[in-house]
Order: sequence, then structure tokens, then C-alpha cells
Amino acid sequence: MVRRLISSGSTFEAEIGYSRAVADDEWIFVSGTTGFDYARMEIKSGVAAQCEQALLNIEAALKQGGALFADVVRVHYILPNRDDFEDCWPILRKYLGNVRPAATMIQAGLSDPRMLIEIEVTARRRAA
Repeated sequence: MVRRLISSGSTFEAEIGYSRAVADDEWIFVSGTTGFDYARMEIKSGVAAQCEQALLNIEAALKQGGALFADVVRVHYILPNRDDFEDCWPILRKYLGNVRPAATMIQAGLSDPRMLIEIEVTARRRAA
């Protein structure tokens, strides 16, 4: 497979110069993804709602790359407020509970103060 760039249509991708994801052979690298609804370029308040939207955005990128959440092997969670992380756990279990990828949670500032979580994943498509 040839290296393929995957876009969500987010204005951030064009403005900053990156892809939502890159598929390279069996690997799919999904960029840090926030809770923006890219179709509307809106973001809900609340970390749980943003976590859910970020995972929906990631799911769309994985599908474009021919993968599913079941193929995720690594995930990074980035939150400005580490105390918000526990509010995300039920949502994370919903999408990744059976997958149980290697994971890291990092506390760091994000590029927009409305952003309460950013999630980055790496997936490896399984052979058919």
C-alpha cells in the first residue's frame, strides 16, 4: 500500500498543514483529534461531550484508512486539566474497553482554551 493522506475536511488541516491521519502500509496514524464537530466547526462544552466527539472523529478517520477501533494499538490522551480525565472513562470504555490499547494520559495546554481533550491513536490493520 502506498502512503495515503486522510482528511476530515477541518479548516485546521489546511491552515496548519497536516492530515487528520496518514495510512502507510498496514499502519494508520491519527493526529491529535479534539471534540470539534468538523462539519459545523463547533465544539460542545464539557469534557465528556468533547471526548465522545473526538472519538467519533477518530472513528471516521480510521474507517477512511480501512481500520476500526479494534485495530488501535496505541492511544495518547492530552488534557489541560488532569482532573477531567475520570469524566471521560465511561466514554473511553465504550469505544476502547474491549480493545485495551497501550495508553498514556498527558496534562498539557491545548491550542484553543475551548478544547478540553485531544486524543491521538495509532492503529495497525489486520491482514484479511
